[in-house]
Amino acid sequence: MINLKSKYLKPFKNIYLLVLVVFLVWMLFFDAHSWLFHHELNSDIDELEYQKEHYRNEMAKDNKAIKALSTEEGIERTARETYYMKKQDEEIFIIEYEDSIAKQKQDE
Repeated sequence: MINLKSKYLKPFKNIYLLVLVVFLVWMLFFDAHSWLFHHELNSDIDELEYQKEHYRNEMAKDNKAIKALSTEEGIERTARETYYMKKQDEEIFIIEYEDSIAKQKQDE
């Protein structure tokens, strides 16, 4: 039979302590504003702040590219370097190094 005078059951006879424990369990796990829900929201906020910083960095890079393309020299340089465009009376020589060329398959 259970001994009601046990030293382990003595704290649970106090109604205030019992109500406090029930309240804490309810607030931590079951309530709409529970700690678990807030923890999930905080992790979402951290992820969104990381994405916000990433997009700000991307915007800064794009603004730098727009500034470079706002002049005639910038447009010409981008056209020559990126798209290998040339003027009518020019010749272009593209130099590729062995380590920059993709390796061909041995069975071909």
